Amino acid sequence: MSRRTHISRNGIARPWVPAAAAYAALIIGILDIVKAVFPRLRGSRISEIASVLPGSVTTLAETASLLVGILLIMLAHALRRRKARAWRAVVVLLTVSVVLEALHRRPVAASVSLLLCVVLLVNRQEFYALSDPRSRWRALWNLLVLGAFDVVIGWILIAAYHQTIADHPGFGDQLWHVVLGLVGLEGPVAFTSERAGDLVYFSLAGLGALTGVTTIYLALRPERPVAALTEDDERRLRALLDRYGRQDSLGYFALRRDKSVIFSPSGKAAVAYRVVAGVMLASGDPIGDPEAWPGAIRRFLEEARRHAWVPAVIGCGETGGEVWTREGGLDALEIGDEAVVEVAGFTLEGRAMRNVRQMVKRVERLGYTCRVRRTGDLSEADRERIRNAADFWRGTETERGFSMALGRFGDPADAGCLVVTAHRAAPEGEEPPGGDIRAVLHFVPWGADGISLDLMRRDRDADPGLNELLIVRALQAAPEFGVARVSLNFAMFRSALARGERLGAGPVLRAWRGVLVFLSRWFQIESLYRFNAKFSPLWVPRFLVYPTARDLPRIGVSALRAEAFLTLPGLGRGNGPFQRWRRPQAVPDAVTGGRRRGGRRAWRPSSGRP
Repeated sequence: MSRRTHISRNGIARPWVPAAAAYAALIIGILDIVKAVFPRLRGSRISEIASVLPGSVTTLAETASLLVGILLIMLAHALRRRKARAWRAVVVLLTVSVVLEALHRRPVAASVSLLLCVVLLVNRQEFYALSDPRSRWRALWNLLVLGAFDVVIGWILIAAYHQTIADHPGFGDQLWHVVLGLVGLEGPVAFTSERAGDLVYFSLAGLGALTGVTTIYLALRPERPVAALTEDDERRLRALLDRYGRQDSLGYFALRRDKSVIFSPSGKAAVAYRVVAGVMLASGDPIGDPEAWPGAIRRFLEEARRHAWVPAVIGCGETGGEVWTREGGLDALEIGDEAVVEVAGFTLEGRAMRNVRQMVKRVERLGYTCRVRRTGDLSEADRERIRNAADFWRGTETERGFSMALGRFGDPADAGCLVVTAHRAAPEGEEPPGGDIRAVLHFVPWGADGISLDLMRRDRDADPGLNELLIVRALQAAPEFGVARVSLNFAMFRSALARGERLGAGPVLRAWRGVLVFLSRWFQIESLYRFNAKFSPLWVPRFLVYPTARDLPRIGVSALRAEAFLTLPGLGRGNGPFQRWRRPQAVPDAVTGGRRRGGRRAWRPSSGRP
């Protein structure tokens, strides 16, 4: 059932109400902050107009006004996202405002508060988004624990300045002074020293503000479910991939076990996703029967609306993008191209392949050999050597991957994966963790006749051209394994780079290409495109699907966090390259020339894909 249908059963839909309530709370919050920062405005006409607005502080101290303003701004954000808890909080505040304004004999302000309260009550159905159910108790415990801590600290603070206290107030007065100070109000305790009084006042107000803000944040923050693929979900996804896996080269990556999945009502299609920073992030096309895609997409969007998550899709194909935009009313942005090589048409002959041919021959003369095997055919000793080698080659403590990475190696369920290893005997006296293994490519199935690159890593001290050798040997051996198509790396903004260097390119396109080339000094954008182009691939466009342009920055941050390019300190996960997350490997030889860069190491995703 769609949200619009749900609303129509409860009354007339008024989708503008949450935004209007949010803007009202935002304006009032800003007025409170301005009046707290600039006390002279309290006697101005602006203050007189604001006095009839609910929640606008006119008689409280500056610190209390500042605190109320901050809380209103936080509530405004939650109201705009249709949070049910924010609606309840605002209704309670308006009810209290009506009572207080009536007691102070201010009928205009009381009437305004009452009117707004009625409007919110009538439009209750517009505020349906759920918050994290766990945060309700966390918010309560935060309030109780920090509140008790604040009271103790406040009482100790007053006791520390007992010599500057007038009239020797009792314990009850001191405690009441602390409680009022936490909400920014003056208490019954008087200080003979203005400096001591200000220090106690602002210290208490700061403690109260910290407690209030953290409590509101915990109460209103979006739900962050633990992303985990259950055994039943994985079984159902594998059944869909067995039938429809040929449609999308990224389909197998839906089997990452740190993703969640939503199935269509018929069970014939599914969308894999993870929630990051309030964004419900899917990757690739839906899995399964294309006729059932709309059902899975609608369920995905309903779940996003239910929790006030921003829905987004990264890396979907053209067909998937069309269905997403049609069913969800979303927009699409081309973000790059996937390099797909048709095995039947691949050859090392010809002038176009001269560079690759020369690098491959050079590496072979240096004594490197390659082996191409199914993962299921590896012995446990071989699996362990590959794990050890890849773990030794990883570059950072952060495991990367989400949309185009599987995140594990050697699982019995992934016996159909293909692994390509490069070998050369280690110098005498050295015992590397992988034995004679010098580089690894790992491919996941893409239907019955395709493979998709998952992992590309090599020894950082290996010779230039090793990655070219691995890819060439994988393409040459592909027919033996019934493989007709090989998906290689993903090139960000490939079309802009290609069109921008052509004769007659316009100034805008040239400028955009210049920006991308400049960014390539830190991120492998142009170099990765050049590396992929060596193998004469077909370029398959990939898209980002998003609700509105204003959501793009948030979606971008979410995608970077999901791919682990933005991480919080101390939150690295996993101990090895084939655990839940993976770490970046050496960049292709074509990018670095086989040399390490100085302190600024070029960016490279562990899967060879951004």
